[in-house]
Amino acid sequence: MTSAPVPVRRARESDAELRDQLSSLQGLLALSMLMTESGDEQRILHLGSSAVPSLGRCHLAGVDLFDTGWHAVAGACADPGVRADVEAQFAVLTTAGGAVAILHEAWGWAFPLRSVQGHFGFLVVAADEEPSPSEQFLLRVLAQQTGVALANARMHTRQRQTAAELQAVNVQLADTVTALQRSTDIHARLTRVAVAGEGREGIAGAVHDLTGYPVAIEDGHGNLCAWAGPGPPDPYPRVLPAVREQTLQRALRDGRPTRDGNWLLTVAQPRSDVIGVLALFDPSATAGRQEQAALEHGATVLAMELARLQSVAETEVRLRRSVVDELLAGTNEPGLLGRAQALGYDLERPHRVVLVAPEGPQPDMETFFDAVRRAARDTGVGTLLSARGGTVVVLAEADRRWDDFRAAVLRELSGGRCRVGVGAVCDRAPELPRSHHEAQLALRMHDASGARDCAVVFDELGVYRILAEVDDPASVERFTRQWLTELIDYDARRRSDLVRTLSTYLECGGRYDATAAALATHRSTLKYRLQRIKEISGHDLSDADTRFNLQLATRAWYTLLALGGGRT
Repeated sequence: MTSAPVPVRRARESDAELRDQLSSLQGLLALSMLMTESGDEQRILHLGSSAVPSLGRCHLAGVDLFDTGWHAVAGACADPGVRADVEAQFAVLTTAGGAVAILHEAWGWAFPLRSVQGHFGFLVVAADEEPSPSEQFLLRVLAQQTGVALANARMHTRQRQTAAELQAVNVQLADTVTALQRSTDIHARLTRVAVAGEGREGIAGAVHDLTGYPVAIEDGHGNLCAWAGPGPPDPYPRVLPAVREQTLQRALRDGRPTRDGNWLLTVAQPRSDVIGVLALFDPSATAGRQEQAALEHGATVLAMELARLQSVAETEVRLRRSVVDELLAGTNEPGLLGRAQALGYDLERPHRVVLVAPEGPQPDMETFFDAVRRAARDTGVGTLLSARGGTVVVLAEADRRWDDFRAAVLRELSGGRCRVGVGAVCDRAPELPRSHHEAQLALRMHDASGARDCAVVFDELGVYRILAEVDDPASVERFTRQWLTELIDYDARRRSDLVRTLSTYLECGGRYDATAAALATHRSTLKYRLQRIKEISGHDLSDADTRFNLQLATRAWYTLLALGGGRT
């Protein structure tokens, strides 16, 4: 059998080579589809690297990506030094790639990995001899398809990241909108409470509705002023004043809701002397940002309410003082009674004037006035008060145990001392100046007689009242001098206290032990003083008429002292 001519053989070989190339291109097309469908960069590199040996008489040296470094290294490129040498050669290559020298390899080429999005790196291939042009063409196509697949994968990755970021932003935006809507609802609800004038009870109720937690409003001392929610603790918890002060100062420094045990609280302080506390009962500590926002809005409205109440209280006190001052001055205008009625006060009822004066070191009169006002309110004495001449005037609309009223004032003063003088009852408002004068006299009698720990009531002054109302005080003074001149003069010269000793002895019915106890002196000292009284005055203290006149004279002496002035 004869062999085919050379041209025919070459044609057949060319056809076979073409069929092999077409077959390889079909494989590359299928591989390209797999890489393009994959969103995993590592899988794309693995598919591309695995296909290199099937495309010609060559092998993969490695893939170098500019942003992540070398991948799938093999052969000599497994050595970092070799890779560094190859990388140095990349610097002189263009984006079209080119030949590279690789240790122990006869041929090396860097095929660019690129797409329309840019140049990512090189697919480095090595061989013992230079591959044919068709094989290099297939390797170039593989590198190009790998670059396109990488660009596609990175684009999808960016899209997924962008979508995730947008979703996160949308979620955050939705949360922000929800929070703003919630804040708007809180503001609107509490604004309605403020505008409607629902007071502290309305504020507590609104915050309870908005948060679902029990809510308390307290004053600066920890007293419960309003409550909303399930029944308040009974008894309501109280802490020591020093601990309370530390808690309030910490809350003021924080400037935001502060946790204190089972409570989340915030402070409303419209003025330095006015303070209120708005608190959530939250023993499980579950209150979050929305609850804190409700507390902060509530505290703002509470501060407005406290400022309003304080302003109303101060205005009312001024009005009450004005009414009292005009009544005591004898003003009898129809409009005055109308103003009193507008303050909720009925001047058509019987009244009496009560004077309360501080004793000992002079306190701040505003503090003293507030103490008397609270005591008068709590004991039901009355609410019309004024400050005049170092005393507090109370128009009492009801009779009370006046020593109990005095004790209530002392409790409010927390250790201070005071004197109380009570005038007689007035059936009509124009008689109040007379009751005021009587209350002043009662206070003076309190001072002149040295009385302690009791209120002095004009109605109970007995003979002192008769003596004080005598039209001619000079006659009372003459009677006093007739019986006590020697003792009065002796006391003035020697700065002794014989007249007071005699008065106490007679008031105690001539009992030595009772007199000594009242004067806080020894029995023998009392006997000595009484003997001196007998010697100086020349009076027989055992005579009943003499003792009667002497007792009347000492009472007249006290009355003259009171009428002559004193601390009031």
